[in-house]
Amino acid sequence: MKRIHIIGGKNHGKTTLVTELVQGMTARGIRVGTIKHTHHQHELDVPGKDSHRHRQAGAVVVGILSRSMNAVFWPPESIDDSSLDSRYDVFESNFADCQLVLVEGDTQTQARKIEVWRESLGTAPLALKDPSILAVVSHDKVANLAVPVWPRADISLLADNILALDSAE
Repeated sequence: MKRIHIIGGKNHGKTTLVTELVQGMTARGIRVGTIKHTHHQHELDVPGKDSHRHRQAGAVVVGILSRSMNAVFWPPESIDDSSLDSRYDVFESNFADCQLVLVEGDTQTQARKIEVWRESLGTAPLALKDPSILAVVSHDKVANLAVPVWPRADISLLADNILALDSAE
């Protein structure tokens, strides 16, 4: 699965950038998938619903099929956690038809990353300390970085640059 992580601090614009990149790339005919990573503990299933009750009863994996959407729920302890990267392996078959997968978030996994950064939020770019960040996307001028800074306003150029990274793999 070819994936690139879009990372950055809270309110730096990760979700907006991911949605704009998906729109721009799909308009070019590129099949893009996304994964939203969160470090928070969330119950993704709906408590009280049948699928949740199946899990509460002891089902190891629970799937939901409908005419409009499908989902599968499984607990993280059923995943080999010998490396953080292995968590993405369980998604592989679901993204087989995708030419690229954009992961929103997950600074911990060793993966190719693009950072979204806003000077106004008062934090230093993560790229100053994380060598897995390949570029920074910003409206602001950023100094002293060893990686390129791509203009946030040009989605077409950002898509070109990300696709070029992907083809260089």
